[in-house]
Amino acid sequence: MAAVRTDAPSHRRAGVRVILFVACLAALAAPLAAQRPAVPRRPTAARAAGQAALASPLPSLRRQAEIRAGWIRFRLDSVLPGLMRKYGVQMWVVCGRENNDDPVFAQLVPGIGSTMGRRTILVFYDPGNGRPVERLALGSGAGFYRSVRDTALARAMGSFGQDRFVLLRRAVEERDPRTIAIDVSPGDAYADGLSAGDLGQLQEALGERYWPRVTHAEGLVLDYFAVRAPGMLDTFVPLQQLAHDIIATAFSRQVITPGVTRGDDVAWWARQKLNDLGLGAWFNPYITVQRRGADGDTLTNPVLLPGDVLHIDFGITGLGLNTDTQHMAYILRPGESAPPPGLVAALRNTNRLQDIVLGEMRSGRTGNEVLASSLAAMRAAGIDGAVYGHPVGDHGHAAGPYVGLWDRQDAIAGRGDVRFLPDTWHSIELQSTTPVPEWGNQRVTMFEEEDALIAPDGTTRWVLRRQSELLLVR
Repeated sequence: MAAVRTDAPSHRRAGVRVILFVACLAALAAPLAAQRPAVPRRPTAARAAGQAALASPLPSLRRQAEIRAGWIRFRLDSVLPGLMRKYGVQMWVVCGRENNDDPVFAQLVPGIGSTMGRRTILVFYDPGNGRPVERLALGSGAGFYRSVRDTALARAMGSFGQDRFVLLRRAVEERDPRTIAIDVSPGDAYADGLSAGDLGQLQEALGERYWPRVTHAEGLVLDYFAVRAPGMLDTFVPLQQLAHDIIATAFSRQVITPGVTRGDDVAWWARQKLNDLGLGAWFNPYITVQRRGADGDTLTNPVLLPGDVLHIDFGITGLGLNTDTQHMAYILRPGESAPPPGLVAALRNTNRLQDIVLGEMRSGRTGNEVLASSLAAMRAAGIDGAVYGHPVGDHGHAAGPYVGLWDRQDAIAGRGDVRFLPDTWHSIELQSTTPVPEWGNQRVTMFEEEDALIAPDGTTRWVLRRQSELLLVR
């Protein structure tokens, strides 16, 4: 607070005293206000119009680390043992080096930003007979693991982490596992974390006796990523709400001045807002624009004008989780208070397609089966569209079944054959194209993407809610 001049005229000193008195009252009232019970916020029209306060829903970094550690412990204790038995894996070896981490490593060790260091080899061994899975960290320390070191060996070898392979050989000889799974997969990046250099050294370490027992851990890794830990949804829902709120603000006059603002301006505003909130984006958000009378499906970074149909693709990264959302907006023309009925009908067609896919997505079915049945129901409903959903969560495009691709509306070998599991999250991404009478029957595409979940009991629902009305820039 600035010092008060005592040589000021009396009426000015009186004014200062009043201001100080009011400030004191406000200071006294603040603790009382803090004691009042919070009134829960409800989604309102003002919130949908982008007037919600934008704030990170995440706690302190220390608390985030504690939460992530809890999720990882649950997966290690309650998910991994069953998966090893499901896939006939008695020993699983995860090997990597600094700046070349295995994709699954971050979901195996506690902490934020943990890396594999000079070299890390994690070993998981199932002794059978219902006994707990043994977890070893060779040559290094890691929470939830028993550290196995040989300082004399490391000093004698004098190389950068090469002693880990000798320690691995010892661990294998002591346990003599029937099968040894490694992270090699020709079809899935999440289970393909073993580098070519480490693969050769691993083969040499296991030798002729144990190398024939090596198998690939693809199914185990995919399922390990896919299953949710208790409490994850409590973080994921607020991230979804923030994604909706940022999009609503981006598609409002707070950000867009028709005739001045370009599409890229809006996209960069959204990314900057995430950065300001201490969050990240797993891809650069982007805007597409459809305009009456314009050639082509979308325009490239135009100045935004009244009458434009806007689309954003936007994904938030926070606490190791990722969202994926696409919404649509319309810039009202002078004299309009609502979008043309043809655009409303176009969004309704996309909503109908969302309902179809949500109803077809069930535990036990493959991605290809869901795609085929969804497209058949779409055509029966007279909708011209495309479906291309994917898992979401630990990654934006996460491990699990794919339901088509935007440029391929037929069965996909590999990821399309993976089955949906209970307690998993999936992004339902799709589009429908509809002639709009008010635009001279010009075809307009409504892109929508919302994250959904298959609950432990097998029921399917939206994680938050889906967009059912166009956002309006007034």
